[in-house]
Amino acid sequence: MPGGRLTQQERQQIAAGLADGLAYAEIARRLDRPTSTVTREVMRNGGPTAYRADLAHRATERRTHRRRPAAPREAQAPERAHGRDTEAVREYEEVFTNVMMASGMPTMMARVMACLTLTDSGSLTASELAQRLQVSPASVSKAITYLDSQGMIRREQGERRRERYIVDDDVWYQSMLASARAIAQIVEIAQQGVGVLGAGTPAATRLENVARFLDFVSESTTRAAEQAREILHTRPRTAPSEAAGPGSDHG
Repeated sequence: MPGGRLTQQERQQIAAGLADGLAYAEIARRLDRPTSTVTREVMRNGGPTAYRADLAHRATERRTHRRRPAAPREAQAPERAHGRDTEAVREYEEVFTNVMMASGMPTMMARVMACLTLTDSGSLTASELAQRLQVSPASVSKAITYLDSQGMIRREQGERRRERYIVDDDVWYQSMLASARAIAQIVEIAQQGVGVLGAGTPAATRLENVARFLDFVSESTTRAAEQAREILHTRPRTAPSEAAGPGSDHG
């Protein structure tokens, strides 16, 4: 299996594979490359719908020749925490960020979300985020405001009255509920529009169909989030034989 950076010809093959609707694994097989290499390449350069071989190649060359000043020692993540490959973690964080950007999340919000999610503590202050991401406190503040409004993080008072921003198992549940509430508001407005435009008119009928569709989506999202939370937060009960232990006296 070849190693090293992707060539321009390989990038053209990736673009052709995406245009043909091939899965990452199939494209990787044809290139004799790991699937993770193709996935990272695509998500780093616009995602499957916006990937362009020539632009991706030039972007990679710019990254290769770019010389950034070393980050302050306190801003760097602990090297090889838990035996991890630091470079692999860095590259994965970039892929994770790009996936969220492809879903519609703004760049800085995606970077902050990825940073919090991939931190073992799942908790950082604004200054810690600014140091890790090498951005201004104002950029972090704007991203935090957005993520908080979407229910994707929660705030907690830390030491010296510094707020900590947290991503935990419950955050995605709260985010799904926030999304369902936002959809429900659209349903309500669409239903009001039916009355304004006149029931039975083409525009009103269109709004009525929108309301019915989104109402179903909103209710389904809430129901699925509740069920998933209940399942994931319910610990399996220990079997009696396991609870007794190997040394128990059954006689």
